[in-house]
Amino acid sequence: MHRSASRLTRILACAAVPVMLVVAGCSSDSGSKKESDGSSSSAPGAKKSVAALEPAKFAELPDPCKAISAKTITSLVPKAKSKAGSPATSSDTSVRAGCSWNGLDDNGVKGSQYRWLDVGFTRFDSDQALGTGAKRAGDDFTKQLAKTRTAEGAKKITEAPVSGIGEQATKVTYDLAKTGEDFKYATIVARTGNVVVTLTYNGAGYAGAKTPSGADILKDAEKAAKEAVAAVADANAADDKQSSPSASPSKSAKSSN
Repeated sequence: MHRSASRLTRILACAAVPVMLVVAGCSSDSGSKKESDGSSSSAPGAKKSVAALEPAKFAELPDPCKAISAKTITSLVPKAKSKAGSPATSSDTSVRAGCSWNGLDDNGVKGSQYRWLDVGFTRFDSDQALGTGAKRAGDDFTKQLAKTRTAEGAKKITEAPVSGIGEQATKVTYDLAKTGEDFKYATIVARTGNVVVTLTYNGAGYAGAKTPSGADILKDAEKAAKEAVAAVADANAADDKQSSPSASPSKSAKSSN
């Protein structure tokens, strides 16, 4: 009996060895997987990359008082107090700028015609938190239209899209009574790239003079708005020419060699 018991003990001990080896092997595999998983998750490549924003199209604004030609100013505001215009106050004219002209064309007993023209430019840079310059300009385009629609005292407000002025443009016309006269207003809000252009033109007849035609006021406003939008591209084209290398230095360099 004693010998049988000892033999049984040895058999059980030998049978237990492979089981322990298998368990140890499994434990080793699971540990290595955890280590490998941990190392891969902490790798620098695991961080999400931030998508680059489309750069803003325009980096500069035009001189607002030169954005509309002298010929157009003379036509729209015949007796402007200052043909050079009155610049709007701005802390940074590369981001926000404006200019206005006004004048009274006095025709004596035939009455007088008053005209006022104002143009404003707002430029937006691309910003990771706020979006592309074009998107931000689009948002401001909508805001400017909302302001125009809610002009205090405005009557007979009409609104419609305009083609041929920037990438998007809308015209808003309305009547407004002030200083005892009836004024005709036309505002053009346009977006070109990352710049919003807001142009307002209005007029009235004084001392018995006829009130100007709303259609004429709108036509002149659209003409001036086209010039203002074109001035944005011209201002940035000038910067590109200044920054690009001239062809003449390269020629002189070749001749010197």
